[in-house]
Amino acid sequence: MYIGDYLARRCVYSADKTALIDVSNDSPVMYTYSELNLRANKLANWLKENGIQKGDRVSFLAYDSIYHYDLFFAAGKIGAVFVPLNWRLHKKEIENQIRLTSPKIHFNSNEDHFKEIEEYLNKCTQMPKIFPIEDGQKNSLKKIIETSSDNPLTCELLTENDTACLLFTGGTTGTPKAAQISHKQIVWNTINSNFGDVLGSDTFLNIFPLFHAGGLFAFSLPILIQGGKVIQTKKFDAEQLLNVIEMEKPTIFGGVPSIFQLLTSAKNWDKSNLSSLRYCMSGGAPMPVSLIRKYRNEKNVVFRQGFGMTEFGPGVFSLPSEDAERKAGSIGKPNYFVDARIVDIKTNTPVEANQTGELVLRGPSASTGYFNNPEETKKIFDEENYLHTGDLAYVDDEGYFFIVDRLKDMYISGGENIYPAEIEELLYRHKSVAMCAVIGVEDEKWGQAGKAFIVLKDKEEISENEILDYLKSNLTKYKVPKFIVFRDYLPISGAGKILKKELYKSEK
Repeated sequence: MYIGDYLARRCVYSADKTALIDVSNDSPVMYTYSELNLRANKLANWLKENGIQKGDRVSFLAYDSIYHYDLFFAAGKIGAVFVPLNWRLHKKEIENQIRLTSPKIHFNSNEDHFKEIEEYLNKCTQMPKIFPIEDGQKNSLKKIIETSSDNPLTCELLTENDTACLLFTGGTTGTPKAAQISHKQIVWNTINSNFGDVLGSDTFLNIFPLFHAGGLFAFSLPILIQGGKVIQTKKFDAEQLLNVIEMEKPTIFGGVPSIFQLLTSAKNWDKSNLSSLRYCMSGGAPMPVSLIRKYRNEKNVVFRQGFGMTEFGPGVFSLPSEDAERKAGSIGKPNYFVDARIVDIKTNTPVEANQTGELVLRGPSASTGYFNNPEETKKIFDEENYLHTGDLAYVDDEGYFFIVDRLKDMYISGGENIYPAEIEELLYRHKSVAMCAVIGVEDEKWGQAGKAFIVLKDKEEISENEILDYLKSNLTKYKVPKFIVFRDYLPISGAGKILKKELYKSEK
C-alpha cells in the first residue's frame, strides 16, 4: 500500500524531522516530513477531484523549488505521472514535449521568464489545462496546497513497475525522448545509493535541476526516503552556494567539474567554510586532479566521483575519495546491484581488461524504456536485457571503470578514432585553462579535425601556439586539435555540463 507514497511511509518513522529546506527565495523555509506529507495530500486530493487518475500525466515548468517535490509526491499518492519540463528549452521544444507526453494538467510558473511560454502554449491546439504556480489566484498551485482537503490518499492498484516520472533525455541518439522512471527504479536506486555512501544521516545540497535525473533521483529521493535532509536551491549561483554551505552545513554536495571550478572563482571562495562536507560528488566528466587538490589543500574537502544516467540508476558507479587521485579519471566500480560490462561495438561480446568498448548495464534500477516509443526502447536493450549506454569505456585490471567518451562525441580524423574527453582532460591540467570543450569539425584533408574551445582563468594570457605546443608535447600528432578558439564563456546546461550541441551549431 506504500508503493508511490514515500512521505506517508517516512512519517511512520520520522514525522517531525526536518526533511527539506527551500532556499530558492530570499528567506529559507524549512519543512518537516509531516508538513511535506500534508502538502502532498492536499495536492493529491485536488488532482483527483480534477479528474487525474492512475497513469495520467501532470507536467510542470518552473525553476527549482518546493513545488517540484509537492507535485512529485502528490502524483505518487494517486498513481499519476510527474513530468518536469526543462525551462532552458525553446517554447516550441516545450510544446513538442507536452504533445509527446499528453498531460491532462500543466502547471506553469508566472515569473517573467515563463509568461511568454504560457502565452504561446495557450495559442496552441490540444494543450492541457494550464494553472499558475504563485500568483494569488484560486487555482494557483500555492492556493491549492493551502486550501484543499488533506485526506490521506494511496493508489492500491499501483505496482512497482508503474511509471512515477517521465524525464526527457537525449538517450543514445541525441533525439529527446521521455524516459520512464518506475517506482521500482526509484527504490533500487535508493538501495544502490546507500551502498555508495549516501545515508539517511546526510544533508544534501541540491543544485542539479529537478527536470534531470541528477536533481530528483541521484541524491534527493534516496536521502528523503532514508530520512535525511535536502537543501533545495533555485538556480546555480556560486556566491550563494558558498554562503548556504556555511549557514545550513550540508554533508554532501554534488556537481559537474565546471561547477566546482566556478565555485573557486567566486569572490567569497577564500573566506568560505566548507568543513561540514563529508565529501563532494563529481560526475558528468573527469574531475581534474589539480582541482581535487585545490579543494583538499585549501578547504580540506575530499571528492567521490561517479557515473549515472537517466535510463539507468541514476546511481550506477562510485569512486571512493581515497581513490580520487590514484584512480584519477575513473568512475569507480559498479554499485552493488548493478551488472556492468564492456562489449565490442560490432559483435556485442565482452572484451578483455583495458580494451575500449561500449559500456552496457543490467539490473533492477533500469528504466522500463521510453514513453510511447517502443522502437527506441528496443534499440537500447539487447537480447540479454543489457542496456546500451552509448558510452565508450574500459575496465582496468583492478576492476575500475573509465569512460573514454560518448560514441556520438568521438570523431574520426585520417582514419583514427579521436576521443575529445582525453584531450579535454589534458587541457584542464594546464594552469591557464578554466573551461574547455573539444569537438570534431569537417576537414577537407582529414575528413574531420579537432577544434578546441577554451575559456581562460581570470588574468591569464596565453596564445594559440602555446596551447598547441602544450598539446603536442603530451599527445601523439593526430590527436592534437587543428583549431584553437578562445571564448569568454561556454554554453552550459542547468546541471553545469557544457552544451556541445551548441558548439556544433555554431560551426554550421
